[in-house]
Amino acid sequence: MKIRCGYDLSYYCPQAVAMQFLLSVHPTRERDLVTDQVMRTDPYLPSRVVLDHFGNRLTRIMVPPGEIKLSADFVIEDSGLPDVVDWDAQEVPIDRLPDDVLIYLMGSRYADTDLLGDIAWQLFGGTPRGWGRVQAIVDYVHNRLRFDYQLARNTRTASEGHQEQVGVCRDFAHLAVSLCRCMNIPARYCTGYLGDIGVPKVPDPMDWSAWFEVYLSGKWYTFDARHNRPRIGRIVMARGRDATDVAISTAFGPAILGRFDVITDEVDEQTVHRHSYSGQFPSSRMDGEQPMPVLSRG
Repeated sequence: MKIRCGYDLSYYCPQAVAMQFLLSVHPTRERDLVTDQVMRTDPYLPSRVVLDHFGNRLTRIMVPPGEIKLSADFVIEDSGLPDVVDWDAQEVPIDRLPDDVLIYLMGSRYADTDLLGDIAWQLFGGTPRGWGRVQAIVDYVHNRLRFDYQLARNTRTASEGHQEQVGVCRDFAHLAVSLCRCMNIPARYCTGYLGDIGVPKVPDPMDWSAWFEVYLSGKWYTFDARHNRPRIGRIVMARGRDATDVAISTAFGPAILGRFDVITDEVDEQTVHRHSYSGQFPSSRMDGEQPMPVLSRG
């Protein structure tokens, strides 16, 4: 299948500020692009694209005072298959884990494992190891938290989400990641496009979505504690330890988020041939969460 993705964002900067964006699809999905994922800025600003420490494609821009608009509109090929389920996947002993996987056992800014370790072992110490244990964690988080984007808070940690029992998709992911790490199962946070494909349409305007991946039997598998079901059309943009590593935008100074529109939807072959992916498609929405404020430092 072919999926149309894109965004239309704006920020107001009262002074010149360096900004960075994780708005490109992950390099592992670039081979699936049908059209170029060109970031357009208005006014035009030079940018530099680099790979960050986690292998994500990072765009760096020096933004002058005033308003900046960023947009993209592209089509990507997808298998149309739901997330893989493998009940035979097993945990890998820590001494056999690849070196680059070890970091996903450690606590991080939002995955405060030191506050959740005792709870994790009480809840999941007796569950079957491997896929069954991860699924038990996903079931628990899915039932523990209530999704409410009106109560979104970009400083909420996993332990706070567990205590408050409410959150958005990033909170579901943070809690599940933390509980997996407490059980010595490597887990990493993911963000990307996830539209209403193969599920009932939801009319509310939303955001990019968050989920997580777990390392079992020598490979990474996708889990989604918010939806708790295999989904179709998941397009990963960035991976990291938690939301800090995959912030859609980071401003090293004041930047006020204005416009925030994200699109993702399946398109048929006739539509692909009829349009040039330059904003001519009808608008659609994301199945994710309420827009979060830009991460600002300064």
